[in-house]
Amino acid sequence: MAKINVEVLIEGGKATAAPPLGPALGPTGVNIGQVVAEINKKTAEMKGMQVPVKVAVDPSTKTFTIEVGTPPAAALIKKEAGIEKGAANPLTDKVANLLIEQIIKVAKMKESSLLGVTLKSKVREIVGTCQSMGVMVEGMPAREAMQAIADGRFDAKIKSGRTELTAEEKKHLEEEKKRLHEEMEKRRKEFETKAKEIMAAIPENKKARKAMADAGIPQPLIDELAPEEKAPDAAPGAKKK
Repeated sequence: MAKINVEVLIEGGKATAAPPLGPALGPTGVNIGQVVAEINKKTAEMKGMQVPVKVAVDPSTKTFTIEVGTPPAAALIKKEAGIEKGAANPLTDKVANLLIEQIIKVAKMKESSLLGVTLKSKVREIVGTCQSMGVMVEGMPAREAMQAIADGRFDAKIKSGRTELTAEEKKHLEEEKKRLHEEMEKRRKEFETKAKEIMAAIPENKKARKAMADAGIPQPLIDELAPEEKAPDAAPGAKKK
């Protein structure tokens, strides 16, 4: 009898017999408790991340094998950075800083799904994801870090393949993350003060939004303080133009 494949997305270390896993495995006759325990064992280090899992069951023998995929690169970057989400405005806000060793670690974990041929090119791909999240690399904006990698500044470290950090390095990154957060909060308050001054001077919402954008206020903050007004619904029976 052909094997039955069940593919699900579960939170690392938190698989249960509840949907979607349990009901999908039920008809196969496999011991669901054993499957759940094995999945949780294999994904224990991915807590807090959505992990793709494939369970292949042989209905005739009730045996199974489990293949664990890797979470999206963004999820791995957030785990390494110790953050819950990326920056709302990555062009101006920086939420964390990663060392090249952490970038190498993520690149190795995502190796099979990246386009690059060499580890160096895969590392640059991961840095590209950092750029869209407002995560710095080696104290540089991600765009600068990508160029530094291309210039060979990190060739020795990439060749070494080192991915673990020392206690001192981890402490430094935590301090850096705290500093970046404080800077971001300070900048937000400055933008908020400027935005409110504009709103007080320009009561008309549409014009105020434009003035705020011209003043460099981040779009997410503009939408928060002065949501774009929606056009009123057409009266019942009115013809659309």
